[in-house]
Amino acid sequence: MQILSEHILTDFLKAELMKIRYNENEQVVSAVKEGLERTGGYCPCRLERTEDNKCMCREFREQIKDPEFEGYCHCLLYYKSLE
Repeated sequence: MQILSEHILTDFLKAELMKIRYNENEQVVSAVKEGLERTGGYCPCRLERTEDNKCMCREFREQIKDPEFEGYCHCLLYYKSLE
């Protein structure tokens, strides 16, 4: 697996404090992880291979900054809980 960039690692550490977890559906998690492996870490749900679409994608990183946001990332791999 690739070495995580500093901003992604920082986001993962923050995610740990924000109660972000994998989807409860193991089949979804497995399928998305396989897609991430195939695409080199880019969201398998998106066609563009840009830094914004590297997992954990920019869209979800922006969403989780909102303390009121609760829900899944675009590809359903991660879930942010308010509890």
